[in-house]
Amino acid sequence: MENIVFLGLTANAWITIVLILGMFLTLIFTKLETWLVFFVTTSLMILTGVLDAKECMAGFSSTSVLVIAVLFVVIAGMTYTGVTQWIVKNLMGSPKSLSGAIVRVMAPVALLSAFLSNTTVVALFIGIVKDWSHKLGIAPSKLLIPLSYASGMGGICTLIGTPPNLIISGMYMEDHPGTHLSIFVTTGVGLFCLAVGILSMLAMQKLLPTRVSADEKLNVQGASTELKVPAKSHLVGQTIGDLKTDLPILGVISFDGEINNNISNDDFLLGGDTLVLGGQRSEVMALAKRTGLEPSIMDMEINPEQGKKTIVSTIIMIAMVALSAFNIMSLFESALVAAGAMLLFRCCTTEQAFRSIDLRVVIIFACSMAFGKAIENSGLAAMMSDGLLSVCGTNPYVVLTAICFVGTFATEFISNTACGAMFYPIAVAAATSIGVNPLTFIIALMISVSSSFATPIGSPTHMLVYVPGGYRFTDFMRIGLLMNIIILAANIFITTLLFPL
Repeated sequence: MENIVFLGLTANAWITIVLILGMFLTLIFTKLETWLVFFVTTSLMILTGVLDAKECMAGFSSTSVLVIAVLFVVIAGMTYTGVTQWIVKNLMGSPKSLSGAIVRVMAPVALLSAFLSNTTVVALFIGIVKDWSHKLGIAPSKLLIPLSYASGMGGICTLIGTPPNLIISGMYMEDHPGTHLSIFVTTGVGLFCLAVGILSMLAMQKLLPTRVSADEKLNVQGASTELKVPAKSHLVGQTIGDLKTDLPILGVISFDGEINNNISNDDFLLGGDTLVLGGQRSEVMALAKRTGLEPSIMDMEINPEQGKKTIVSTIIMIAMVALSAFNIMSLFESALVAAGAMLLFRCCTTEQAFRSIDLRVVIIFACSMAFGKAIENSGLAAMMSDGLLSVCGTNPYVVLTAICFVGTFATEFISNTACGAMFYPIAVAAATSIGVNPLTFIIALMISVSSSFATPIGSPTHMLVYVPGGYRFTDFMRIGLLMNIIILAANIFITTLLFPL
């Protein structure tokens, strides 16, 4: 089929376009899980001959994908020893104004997101920010968007902070054997963009909406605790009355974000439901232990023995970063050693470690690399690169800006990991064609595909805060479109300064 050419594109190129376009439309207009859509698309690439099985499955053995899986274990060790909870609870303070509150939220979130999963960090902070904002007399919606934005901007500060950085850097190092990118290769660019982002958020704070949060819709008064019904819980299909508790159940938030504050004992429990309960926290935790309901990470009880391991897990994390930063070990090797140390020193159990690895995430990242390979092999990368050059000319600044602009806004609707993997060969081809340093294009691409602020579907963290903040779809656009342009300009300026063309 490679010999069949139509409108200048081979049959494989057309098949690749149809499959990827179909994947995007499926993700946008259906509720099918992302990992399943990615996996089916990759399988169709094998069936249609766009890629052979070895090329499609290569992502699963890629060190950048394996690093992601191993890092889940490292994060589990830090979570179950209470490190992340301590950081969250001790960095907030009592600011006197909205500006101070925004900085107090964004700074620690960005710091944590540079080394931990963005999604995990935001999940840790949502409950804290909601309670904290009520104490400050500020609507949670004023702080939850800055929370999500900060996680993305903090993640770009290191290679391990955001999945696209790992995927893109992994592809670059595989294409350039012997090349090693430090864990801090994006730190200079990331910190500059983060500073610009925080200042921009402060300047545009009046655009942050005042909305009614989920707790306010449930008429929650005082302290409340959330317990989640696990998907495989024996409680699924039973009723609220079967819980046999005298604690007040203030409401139920379903897995899709629907809020119900008209609860009866005859209501059925479904997997993914979150129960909002009043009463003493100790009584709620006793209910969780008795029934198997899961408290949020911030409500988990850390026993004294685990508490003593807090320092150990912190040292392990610092050692992992140092080993990679000083080129003593590769990122994969240092992460593997760190994960082993977490298990050796019982910072988390083997069961907790394996349970922390989200195979759906691993599948998405591995399949994303296959998409990039298909775009490269089918000739689409070269064609799109030539198209960019014909429109933008050979001025490297114009070409780089065009790639980053399209990359930024493409991630408003599709996975940033998939976008990074697919734009990687295009960026390399364009840089090679005009004879400039491809690393400059790659660093700028890492930043741009993680800088989507204008829609709630542009990032998993945006979706995490969407329901708790009581947001409307357009709330992100009001401030996000401006933020996209500002960070894009900051990215091009600082990247070309630190990584000359």
